[in-house]
Amino acid sequence: MSDKDQQKAAAVEAAAAGHGGLSQTELDALVASSDTGGRSVAGPVGTFLMLVALAWSLFQLWFASPIPFIVGFGVFNDTEARSIHLAFAIFLAFAAFPATRTKFQLGLGIAIPVILGALFMIGAKDGASTWWIPVVVIGLVACIVLGSPKNKIPLWEWALALIGAATALYLYVYYREISGRVGAPVTQDFVVSVIGILVLLEATRRALGPALMIVASVFLMYTVLGPYMPGIIAHKGNNLSEIVNHQWITTEGVFGIALGVSTSFVFLFVLFGSLLDRAGAGNYFIQVAFSLMGHMKGGPAKAAVVSSAMTGLISGSSIANVVTTGTFTIPLMKKVGFSSEKAGAVEVASSVNGQIMPPVMGAAAFLMVEYVGIPYFDVVKHAFLPAVISYIALVYIVHLEALKAGMEGLPRAYTPKPIVQRLIGIAFIVAMICFLSFAVYYGMGWIRTVFPATAGYIIFVALSAVYIALLRVASKEAPLKLDDPNAPVTALPLPGPTIRSGLHYILPVVVLVWALMVDRLSPGLSAFWAAAYMVFILLTQRPLMQMFRGESRLAADIRDGVMDLIDGLVTGARNMIGIGIATATAGIIVGAVSQTGVGSALADVVEVLSGGNIMAILMLTAVLSLILGMGLPTTANYIVVSALLAPVIVTLGQQNGLIVPLIAVHLFVFYFGIMADVTPPVGLASFAAAAVSGGDPIKTGVIAFFYSLRTAALPFLFIFNTELLLMNVNWAQGIFVFVIATVAMLLFAAATQGWFLAKNKVYETIALLLIAFTLFRPGFWMDMVFPPYSEEAPAQIAAAAADTQPGDELRLRVSGVNDLGDPIQFVALLPIGEGATGEEKLESAGLVFRTEDDKMFIDDVSFGSPASDAGLDWDQEVLRVLKPVSVPSKYLMFIPALLLLALVVFLQRGRNTRAVGRRAAA
Repeated sequence: MSDKDQQKAAAVEAAAAGHGGLSQTELDALVASSDTGGRSVAGPVGTFLMLVALAWSLFQLWFASPIPFIVGFGVFNDTEARSIHLAFAIFLAFAAFPATRTKFQLGLGIAIPVILGALFMIGAKDGASTWWIPVVVIGLVACIVLGSPKNKIPLWEWALALIGAATALYLYVYYREISGRVGAPVTQDFVVSVIGILVLLEATRRALGPALMIVASVFLMYTVLGPYMPGIIAHKGNNLSEIVNHQWITTEGVFGIALGVSTSFVFLFVLFGSLLDRAGAGNYFIQVAFSLMGHMKGGPAKAAVVSSAMTGLISGSSIANVVTTGTFTIPLMKKVGFSSEKAGAVEVASSVNGQIMPPVMGAAAFLMVEYVGIPYFDVVKHAFLPAVISYIALVYIVHLEALKAGMEGLPRAYTPKPIVQRLIGIAFIVAMICFLSFAVYYGMGWIRTVFPATAGYIIFVALSAVYIALLRVASKEAPLKLDDPNAPVTALPLPGPTIRSGLHYILPVVVLVWALMVDRLSPGLSAFWAAAYMVFILLTQRPLMQMFRGESRLAADIRDGVMDLIDGLVTGARNMIGIGIATATAGIIVGAVSQTGVGSALADVVEVLSGGNIMAILMLTAVLSLILGMGLPTTANYIVVSALLAPVIVTLGQQNGLIVPLIAVHLFVFYFGIMADVTPPVGLASFAAAAVSGGDPIKTGVIAFFYSLRTAALPFLFIFNTELLLMNVNWAQGIFVFVIATVAMLLFAAATQGWFLAKNKVYETIALLLIAFTLFRPGFWMDMVFPPYSEEAPAQIAAAAADTQPGDELRLRVSGVNDLGDPIQFVALLPIGEGATGEEKLESAGLVFRTEDDKMFIDDVSFGSPASDAGLDWDQEVLRVLKPVSVPSKYLMFIPALLLLALVVFLQRGRNTRAVGRRAAA
C-alpha cells in the first residue's frame, strides 16, 4: 500500500518518462515525493527531523512491546497512543512534504478552509461564540499563500506543524477532563477541534494530493447541509457541537478504528519491512529470482514477477516496490526484447500485487481485522490463495509474451543437471523443509511444556544459533552487489552461492509468520517481535560477517550496524507519514457516515441503480473503487468504499438469496482499491515504472491494466465461490481448489492475451473463457441442470424439515421489517437441528410457527438459537421454503470443460505442426 502525494509525484514521473535510465538520486527523489516526503533539508534542521522520525519509531516499538507492562511505566491506552501517533504524522507531514503550488492546488488550499469555516459558523448553536473561527481560517490561509519552499522550512510552516501536533496531542493531555464531559464540549474543545480538522485537511493535501482532502471536505459539508440535500440523502443536519464531539473529541471520527489500526498494526509492519530492506533483503530477493529464472524465455520478466512477489512479502507500497525492483528488472527485460511499455507494465502488475501478498499485505488488510472482526490469521488465510494464483498467472502471461515475440532468456552461469536429477534435488529440498517444519513445531511445543518460564529465552538462543550458522555459511560466499542493469550481461549469478549468501534474511520472516500463524499473537505483537529480531540482526550482521571473513574492524562494523539501524528506523517512520494522515482523514469520512446515516440512504440509491441485481451492485462497487482510486491512496479508498458499500452488498446479496461472507466483500473492495494504482490516467505505479523504463506512462498503464485483468476477475469469482478464500474446506479440498483454480486462471490469462499454444482464433478465446469460468464455478452450470433445492409451500415447512438431515440448511425467504421499520425481504439459511419429527427439528433450531389465513408466520424465536443467528424474528412471514435435495457432484461439469480444452489443444497443436512444416518446406 502506498499513501502518497498523487499530483506531485505524477508530475515528477511524467517529466521523467521518456528518459529511461534514471540515476539513483533521481529515483530516490521519485520515491521521496510520494512515500517519504519530497523536501530535502540539510544541517541542524535535517538532523532534528531525523531525530523526530527516530523518536516516532521508538515510541511505536515501546507501545507495541510488553516492556511497559513489565516495568509499570509508560503504559498508553489506545486513544492516547492514537493521539501521539497522529501528532508525529502531522508534524512530519508539514516538515517533509512541501505544498504543491499550482493554481488549482493553491485555490483548493484557500477555498476549503474558507467554506468549512463559514459552515462551522452557520452550524453553531444560537449564542455560541464563533468570532475565533475567521481568525483561524485567515491564519491558515495566510500560511498557505506565503508559500512552501522545497529546500527549507519557513517559520509559518513550523507554526502549522507545531499547532497541528498540539491539536492531535490534545486528547492525550486532556484525556481525563474530556472523558468527564463527553457530549458536552467546552469552548476550548471547539477551538482545538476546528483548528485540528482544518490543519489535518491541509496536511492531507500536501502528503496525499487533493482528492482525499476534497472527499473528506464534501462529507463535512454534507454533515452540516443535511436538510438542504435531495430527499433520498437528506438528514436533519448536525450542529458544530455535534461535529466537534463526533469527529475530534471522541473515537468515532479522526481518532477512530482506521487511525487505531495504523497505530497498533500498520506502523510495525512498515517498520519491519524498512529494517529488512536496510539489512539487504530486497537486493537478495532480486538476485535470487534472477539466478533461478533469468535463463527462461522472457527470464528477466519472470524474475521481476518473482522478486516483486518476494519483496511484496515484506512491503506494502506499490511505488517503492516498482522502483526497488524495477531499476534492476526493467532494463534487463528491455534487453531480451520487451518494449519499454511492456517492461514497465510487467513490473507494475507484479509490484501492485505485492499489496495482496501475505504475510505483510497493504495497510487495508489490517483494517479488515477490525472492520470484519476476525483474526489477522484468517485474513491471511482467505487472501493467500487468490494472491498466489494471481502471481502464477502473471508469470504465465510473461511466458506467453515471450512466446509471441520469440524471446530467449539470459545465458546461464552453469550447465544444468539432467531433469530427473533436478527433480530429485527439488523433492529432497521440499522433504527437508517439511522435516524441519515438523521438528521446529513439535520441538517448540515440547520446550514450552517442559520449560514454561524460560521457553522464550531458550527459543531466542536456538534461533540465534541458527542465525550465526547461516551467517557463517553466507560469509563463505562473495557479498551480493546490485549489478548495473545497463551493463552488458554475460552470465547470470550462480543459484547456489546466491541463495546461500542471504539465507539469514528468511529468519525474521519466519519469526513473523510463526507469531501470526502458529502462536496466533496479535498482528501488532507479531510485528514487534519480528522488528525486534531485525534490530538484533542489523546490530550484529556486519560485525559477525566481517569476523567470519577475517576482515573484522569491530568498532567500525558496530558503528555501521548502528547507522543501518537508525536509517531503517527513520525510513520506516517517514514511510508512515502518508498512511497516518490518510487513516486520520478517512476517519472524518467514516465519522460523517455514522453521524448522518448516509450509509442506509446510499443502500437505497444503490438498490435503485442496480435494480437489486447483485452483479450490478458488484460492478458499481468496482467502478466506484477505481474512480476514487484515481485520487485516493489505497488505504483511504478501502475505508471509504467499505464503509459505504460493504454492508449494502451483504444486505442486498441476502435479499437476492446469495449469502456473501463479509470478508469476501471487504477483499473485493481491497482488490479494486489496489487496481487503482495501475489504471490510467492517474495510476501512480505506472508513472513510476515509465520513469524508470523511459516509456509512455499512459500506454504503460493500459498494458498493465490488461496484465492485471486476472486480479480484477478474481474478486467476482470468490464472491460467488468462497472456496477460493479457503472457507469451509479441509486440507485436501484446499489443495484441490488451488490446483483447479490455478489451471482456470492460466486459461483465463491465455484467453485475455490471445495466445495459448498458438495465436488464438476468436472462437478459441471464447472457448478458453468458458472453460476457465466452468473450472472456477462448476456449480453455475450444475444448478441449471439439477437444481440443488426443491420449493415447498410455506405450510409444508415441517415436512420439509423432517426430510432434511440434521446439520443441513433450509432456505427460507421471509418478509418483515428492518430496524428502521421499513419492509424488507431476505433469504435466511436455517440449520436444521436434531429431532424425531419436523416440528421437533424446527423447535431445536429455535423456531415456532403459527398459521393465519393460509399464511405462515414465525410465532417465536429462541434467543441465541440458530434461527436467531440467521436473522429470523417473530411476526416475519415465510414466503418460500427451499429444501435441499440430492444432486450429482458439481465437479462432473469438469468433464465437458476438459473435453473442450482438449479440442482447443488439438486445434492449436495442429496449426503449430502445419506452420513448422511450411517453414521447413520453404
